[in-house]
Amino acid sequence: MRPSNCTILILYYSRHGATRKLAELMAQGVESVPGCDARLRTVPAVSTVAEATAPDIPAEGPPYVELSDLEECDGLALGSPTRFGNMASAMKYFWDGTSTQWLAGSLAGKPACVFTSTSSMHGGQESTLLTMMMPLLHHGMLVLGLPYTHPELMTSKSGGTPYGASHWAGLNGDNPFSEETRTLTIALGKRLAETACKLRRAP
Repeated sequence: MRPSNCTILILYYSRHGATRKLAELMAQGVESVPGCDARLRTVPAVSTVAEATAPDIPAEGPPYVELSDLEECDGLALGSPTRFGNMASAMKYFWDGTSTQWLAGSLAGKPACVFTSTSSMHGGQESTLLTMMMPLLHHGMLVLGLPYTHPELMTSKSGGTPYGASHWAGLNGDNPFSEETRTLTIALGKRLAETACKLRRAP
């Protein structure tokens, strides 16, 4: 019987499309590794109006994440735009509802990485990446960063950190993706997938 491929969950929230583009670049890196599949998922926006509800299926893009996606994945890439140096409330709201998976250890021992986009160059890229690591560490995940063996970390002027991939989207969210950002994001996805495959094969 042929073993199933490694599944890497790429979970993100995006308002204006920059973080979604990072997720797609991450998926390129994941799927460049033989035997690895990327599963793109998003989360619904959180409304300030208590009665407001989102449809079960998004109008566009990938479907909303389900808790079973966490249980089924072999690795996780987590992405959010920056909100005052922190992850967006929609992503935080999702993680606040994962106590059952935490108690069961569903994510323990699986590799993970993080990525973000900001409207200003110093809008909190690194602090947002660090805040996204917190729930992953509580879930027992093995958090990966980007090593300085990637020379783009030394030359990038638009994002990219050892904590994870990042992009300076600009005030209107329309700054183009630099070659450094593309290279680093794809490299992080590849590193995550390779690590997940190695861990899966380990006795």
